[in-house]
Amino acid sequence: MENLIYAIVLLPLIGFLINGLFGKNLPKIVVGSLATAAVFASFCIAVSLFLKFDSESPAVVVKAFEWFRVNGIQINFGFQIDQLSLMMVMIITGIGSLIHLYSIGYMSHDKGFYKFFTYLNLFIFSMLLLVMGSNYMILFIGWEGVGLCSYLLIGFWYTNEEYGKAARKAFIMNRIGDLGLLIGIFMIASQTNSVDYISVAQNAAKFELDGTIIIFITASLFIGAVGKSAQVPLYTWLPDAMAGPTPVSALIHAATMVTAGIYLVVRSNFLFTLAPTVQGGILLIGFLTAALAGFYALRQNDIKKVLAYSTVSQLGFMFIALGLGAYSTAMFHVMTHAFFKALLFLGAGSVIHAMSNEQDMRFMGGLKKYIPLTHITFLIGTLAISGFPLLSGMISKDEILVAAFAKNPIYWVLLFILAATTAAYMFRLYYLTFHGEFRGTEEQKHHLHESPMNMTLPLIVLAILSVVGGFINLPHFIGHGHYAKLMEWLKPVLTPESFKQMEMTLSGVDFNTEMILLGATILMFFTVWFIVKNMYVNKKKMAKAEEDYTGWEKLSAKKLYVDELYNALFVKTFEGLGRGGKMFDKGILDRFVDYIGEGAEDSGRSMKRVQNGNVENYVLIMALAVGIILIVNFILQ
Repeated sequence: MENLIYAIVLLPLIGFLINGLFGKNLPKIVVGSLATAAVFASFCIAVSLFLKFDSESPAVVVKAFEWFRVNGIQINFGFQIDQLSLMMVMIITGIGSLIHLYSIGYMSHDKGFYKFFTYLNLFIFSMLLLVMGSNYMILFIGWEGVGLCSYLLIGFWYTNEEYGKAARKAFIMNRIGDLGLLIGIFMIASQTNSVDYISVAQNAAKFELDGTIIIFITASLFIGAVGKSAQVPLYTWLPDAMAGPTPVSALIHAATMVTAGIYLVVRSNFLFTLAPTVQGGILLIGFLTAALAGFYALRQNDIKKVLAYSTVSQLGFMFIALGLGAYSTAMFHVMTHAFFKALLFLGAGSVIHAMSNEQDMRFMGGLKKYIPLTHITFLIGTLAISGFPLLSGMISKDEILVAAFAKNPIYWVLLFILAATTAAYMFRLYYLTFHGEFRGTEEQKHHLHESPMNMTLPLIVLAILSVVGGFINLPHFIGHGHYAKLMEWLKPVLTPESFKQMEMTLSGVDFNTEMILLGATILMFFTVWFIVKNMYVNKKKMAKAEEDYTGWEKLSAKKLYVDELYNALFVKTFEGLGRGGKMFDKGILDRFVDYIGEGAEDSGRSMKRVQNGNVENYVLIMALAVGIILIVNFILQ
């Protein structure tokens, strides 16, 4: 098993090294196939390990070597395989291999083909380090690795200045969160003399419940999660990440980078359960993020921007589950979201591919008859995220709603409205894109075509997973215990306190009440579907340009002017400080250094007149010096 664990991590690294060193001289099919095979092989190994695990299996910790020691703390470089890490590894490598396969077709005409797959493999390697590391330091290495790769991939088409700015924005905003994570890790090390998950969990009982230290540690870790998982206020980088190629959007938004924050909180459940105050903050941030992003998505015209804000909103749902203490519920939605959101992004990429790189939905329409396979798979993804009965998204989202009702019925009402908002913007996207008359140019219409098999096959697989994925964790009224399947599976990675909190939350609603809540959400789904279809199909309402909207629609299209506010408060401020620093550097520091240099030159010129080679002058000066010394000495005596 030890060799298999190493192989999971090393295979994408080997793919990265081979393509990075030799990919420029290899055929594209070899580059793409090698990168895809490396990730798929890791997936197969992860599945083989999964089959050997059950809900009673203890964690397997593999120590590669002792990394370093500092102040008596031993830091090992090793990996930990347990129920949580296995779940994440299968999502990362499974969805990742499908995205790699899709990219072979999508990027086939790009000059940087080999570099793209090199970066993709490095991204997967970094994400595997993040979720498989046995301690917080290895997690941090992977954390920084995916941050670097996101910068490289978002700015992949760097000749476009705006894309470069989007990459820098993602990199800088993630660094803000990373500082919080690093401070949290240092505090954990100082308080427990360890950074290994198992050791820290064993020492967590020493912390006072809701004490100052545990609040500081968990708040710091949560700041890291806020940056990586794009929560308020560090969320604006994620929609701008759409600058990268569409497979990058699917990889970042669906299965990997943005789920790192959720993984961090679940992995650190032994700390967060001791800090109810911070859990309350997580709940508040989750609600605020889900509400803002859902509102923004209602009037976006860029197909990828709608999906980007949808991702931010769904991440808000996951953080709401974490704030409620429903850790398995959050992970369940991470999994189902990976299925349908990867499907939606790759489907959007297929649309953009057919539309000759057009992303504005105002110039689409009627595409269902031109790209039927993309249409039907995209419809399945839309139904899943919107809450169609028994599809994966409905089951996982309903579990969050039930957990919210158990905590406070007001939370359920708020989530109910947010779920309706999700259905509204997704059906708007679907009908504007695939129904009505084609609104593009004649040249675009002439080139409309279905994507090749290596792009449509991942869509089919993801569509199937979006349909059946929810059956992994069926609610009790369909067959299993009350959401017990995944809850029991994750039990070994949760402390007894965390598990008890989660069990109370997920069992806090009786059967009849749950049926009423379920009926209300299903009725809401079909009501929203009918209203949006009537608006965009029967009444043929069209999307407008941002400038043409008024009232709340304009606020939605302009994202409440948050980007402009951030630009004025932070970007312009730091640019001004930079200009002031430049003036200080040039006007004061540089002149000071110049004066010193000029003074040395002047003194040198003065001494040059004295050092003229005349021996008589030297003797005279020496005699005067001796005389002065004798006079001074006589006076002092």
